[in-house]
Amino acid sequence: MKPKFRWGILGCAGIAKRAVIPGLQQSRLNEVVAIASRDEAKASQTAEELQIPRAYGRYEDLLNDSSIDAIYIPLPNHLHKEWTIRAAEAGKHILCEKPLALTEAEAAEMADAAAKANVVLAEAFMYRYHPRYDLIKEMINDGAIGEIRGIRSAFTFNSSADHGNVRFRKDWGGGSIYDVGCYPINAARLLLGQEPEAVTVQAFFSPEHDGVDMMASGLLEFAGDVSLTFDCGMWAAYRNPLEIVGTEGLIEVPYAYSLPEDGANFFITTGQGRKEVEVPHANAYSEQGDQLAESILNNKPLRFSTEDAIHNMRVIEACLESAHQRKRIVL
Repeated sequence: MKPKFRWGILGCAGIAKRAVIPGLQQSRLNEVVAIASRDEAKASQTAEELQIPRAYGRYEDLLNDSSIDAIYIPLPNHLHKEWTIRAAEAGKHILCEKPLALTEAEAAEMADAAAKANVVLAEAFMYRYHPRYDLIKEMINDGAIGEIRGIRSAFTFNSSADHGNVRFRKDWGGGSIYDVGCYPINAARLLLGQEPEAVTVQAFFSPEHDGVDMMASGLLEFAGDVSLTFDCGMWAAYRNPLEIVGTEGLIEVPYAYSLPEDGANFFITTGQGRKEVEVPHANAYSEQGDQLAESILNNKPLRFSTEDAIHNMRVIEACLESAHQRKRIVL
């Protein structure tokens, strides 16, 4: 049996403990061998809870562990650039939580550091590794709903009472566009296979939450007069639907990004009526880990390139600029 791809986790964030670590542990090709925190007791406790062999009280010690092949970074957004570059310089492949950076320039700098070190840098948009998105793209490409006329999507939840939340720190890259608006943006680019030409966003910047955008609504304009309309928020009821409108039909995904165990099915409406499309069970976090490991172990290009992450940051940055300046931004 081939040895597994060995991961170190740089931080004890909730997304790491709740989803990414279990996903890697349940995958075919990966194992989690170490975790680090600036609080050694927290690292040790997390390691014990999740049956991780080694715990470190310094991030540097994790990077110096020669038995680790790759690092997963779930740190707050403003730390992505520093620790991605440091991981690259330590010779580790990197899976960095979304959004990759705070700006397009930061993302490009991170990509350059990875290329210089000859390591892989991937952005952790786990949803797109789920097999249902291959199925949706196949239906679109086969003309099941005709030509795409528009995409609508949203990702909202309410954590407004948690004033200690890192998402509410402006200087840490807080706000709903960075945190959840990035998903509809990424999905539209994925499904349309192109970059938007312009963006317009209106946002509610909350004085109670360090002035970050707690709700935003946006329009992304693509070639052929196709658009994405989206909203995102951290002070609204939970939802994350995706709707793809075509000339001959409609695809509806009730839980497009964060899905319950049995929530991967979606619906397609055509001239023959509306039907539910059953999707095989899959753990998107496990699929993400396995596909990354397979690419790296077999020296094959990533399914989703680092360049894609840079382009996504360009759009996110433009959305924030539009919201602050209250004007349309041409890309």
